[in-house]
Amino acid sequence: MSYDVTGVRAQFPALTAGIAHFDGPGGTQTPQPVIQAIADALARPLSNRGHETAGERNAETIVTESRRALADLLAAEPSGIVFGRSATQLAYDFARTLARTWSPGDEVVVTRLDHDSNIRPWIQAAEQAGATVRWAEFDPATGELTADDIGAVLSERTRLVAVTAASNLIGTRPPVTEISRLVHEAGALLYVDGVHYTAHSPVDLERLGADFYACSPYKFLGPHHGVLAARPALLETLHPDKLLPSTEVVPDRFELGTLPYEFLAGTCAAVDFLAGLDADAAGTRRERLTAGFAALAEHEEGLKAQIDKGLSELERITVHSRAADRTPTLLLTFEGRDATDAYRFLAARGVQAPAGSFYAVEASRHLGLGDSGGLRVGLAPYNDTADVDRLLQGLADFLRS
Repeated sequence: MSYDVTGVRAQFPALTAGIAHFDGPGGTQTPQPVIQAIADALARPLSNRGHETAGERNAETIVTESRRALADLLAAEPSGIVFGRSATQLAYDFARTLARTWSPGDEVVVTRLDHDSNIRPWIQAAEQAGATVRWAEFDPATGELTADDIGAVLSERTRLVAVTAASNLIGTRPPVTEISRLVHEAGALLYVDGVHYTAHSPVDLERLGADFYACSPYKFLGPHHGVLAARPALLETLHPDKLLPSTEVVPDRFELGTLPYEFLAGTCAAVDFLAGLDADAAGTRRERLTAGFAALAEHEEGLKAQIDKGLSELERITVHSRAADRTPTLLLTFEGRDATDAYRFLAARGVQAPAGSFYAVEASRHLGLGDSGGLRVGLAPYNDTADVDRLLQGLADFLRS
């Protein structure tokens, strides 16, 4: 296993600006192969999908190859890959569609740990259907959300459970596989927000037990749009609102309007970039992706340990990311100081670590941080030890200022 962070960094034009980026959980920087793939798609003939003209064939090829790439990334079937404008838009679309099967007295489960895009669409859909919303709480002292926490609010009336695979605020990775077993034993469906998880962990749709799995390529080096993976047979049972002439074919029936072909080409390139993170890996793209994520995890864990050690030597900092299994993402608050001031102090020194609750407002409130949240430090494939040194020095200088 080989991870060449210097070689990785050389492929990100944005890094020439000299900024140490710890804002990956909000969106990563873009490598040159992704930029080039987007440009190439726009430079060639391009039109609505078809098989007659060069533009039609190019569009069709981009969509087909992108579905295959995402299927390899998520261990799903290409015909189960749905593209959308964002993960939020996809959650709303599927919430409205699924809610048609709910009745008064049915129940929907959401968690305090989740990003609001995996909470509010389900609450609003439940309200419109007359269904009841039940909340699964996480432990604010440890940041843990357990299968028992979900099991405690399941019943024979549960129709859907929405849960994150990794908190974008504090990094907690709940035991989704255990949760899925309980959810399916209750006869319900499981909708998993994998937006933060996909950037750091190999995804296997069947192993996780997710009926629906959503992610956003711009969190893993790609362009801005959303992706949902599900079993094609399950998608066949769902009938969303759509235009009369648009196709009934799955997964196309869920994709409203013309797809952003250039962004799909960029996403395909991002998946291939991730598949090359382990320079020694060989085999299928799925096999290379698995090896690449293993190499990335080892790299990020080393940097996280460096950050943890450095933070332990600083006073008046509280780390709210405490779960035993979590992504390399930390939420910090400062005794007597505002996290927004820390963000501005660091930004003036070329270190990008934003402050806020990052749409995980329920989690922020449950942690006792209100809507303000804290300073979020998140790692991405291009971070190195020099970045971490700059972050820790910046935090030390802020605390002394």
